[in-house]
Amino acid sequence: MIKNPWQTLSIEVKYDNPWIRIEEHQVLNPAGNEGIYGTVNFKNRAVAILPLFENGDTLLVGQFRYPLQQYHWELPMGGAPAGESCLDCAKRELKEETGYRADDWQQILRMHLSNSITQEEGFTYLAKGLSIGEMALEETEDIQVQRLPFEQVLSRVMSGDITDAMTVASVMRARLLKLA
Repeated sequence: MIKNPWQTLSIEVKYDNPWIRIEEHQVLNPAGNEGIYGTVNFKNRAVAILPLFENGDTLLVGQFRYPLQQYHWELPMGGAPAGESCLDCAKRELKEETGYRADDWQQILRMHLSNSITQEEGFTYLAKGLSIGEMALEETEDIQVQRLPFEQVLSRVMSGDITDAMTVASVMRARLLKLA
């Protein structure tokens, strides 16, 4: 086992809401010097869905992302709070954001999204056997849905048009595993 070279002297919560907690840690760094380390602790796990139709099409959702003040296209996704499995979250989010349901689910990715400042984990599920239903958007969502060939989504990822970390990693993983 690798020894932790950091020593935590104290932790102060600087901000806390239902989704994140920001902490300032007084530490001794690996060189033995005093310092501070800020962390952002997410209360949900990030869950993305790569819907895949029999003909190779997939779905993207478009929405305005407030922190960036930009409109983005990405995979359907949401947050799994404690007590909800990531798979149940994936099923809920696919229905909410696209109206679709899936019969076949496979986890294809687990990743840490920014491990230098947060413990946030992301999970992606491949969803097949899709059938359409009604969307059930939350009050914070104003979403458009696009159905397009996976190859076009891959091309948009490769060109830098799609920049969302979960979408980029999920699309690349699906390609490398030859799932799409």
